Amino acid sequence: MKRAPKNARRSRTAGASRPRPGRARRRAPGGRKVAGPRAAATRATAALRGRAGRLVPVGEAEVRLVVNGAEVRRTVEVRRTLADFLRENLGLTGTHLGCEHGVCGACTVLLDGQPVRSCLLFAVQATGHEVTTVEALGTPEALSPLQQAFMDHHGLQCGFCTPGILMSAHALLRDRPRATEEEIREMLGGHLCRCTGYQGILRALRAAAGLPPNPVH
Repeated sequence: MKRAPKNARRSRTAGASRPRPGRARRRAPGGRKVAGPRAAATRATAALRGRAGRLVPVGEAEVRLVVNGAEVRRTVEVRRTLADFLRENLGLTGTHLGCEHGVCGACTVLLDGQPVRSCLLFAVQATGHEVTTVEALGTPEALSPLQQAFMDHHGLQCGFCTPGILMSAHALLRDRPRATEEEIREMLGGHLCRCTGYQGILRALRAAAGLPPNPVH
């Protein structure tokens, strides 16, 4: 078997060290190599690792609060939102997560009686406060008057936005039992619904506030 000439072997070896097309090594102006995205991500992960080679754990804190009239104490990650705490730690899945940017209003709960977006609050921020979720309004066997109004006037369709709207409406009608049409619409302006067109919701809220229904055109 013939051996390839030395110059041929040398040329193949030299060609193997050349960067392939489209994967040229990047260098800074001073000649220093510039790391690609994958290498940068690897270094970032390594920076989070402790001396034992394990990821540094996220900080935790104890949360003490009252939820739907019951005292609650849990240890949670400090980065956990109030919405995730209610759903995952307490099993109160009536609080829904939609946009997670505080826009849609699906995650609305009451904090010390006032409507808040639970996706924008950390659970640790609720320490020492009282939280009320939609589960406190009624049960499937005994709906609250507000929930019954939504049933009677078809104020829900898929139901995803409904818990948040119910909580805001509950706070409004608690403080303003005879809320005006303008107040109802202003409250509803903080919630997005992609199913009902809002008309059924408005009819339900008018009925709950004791307002006459608007004539159908």
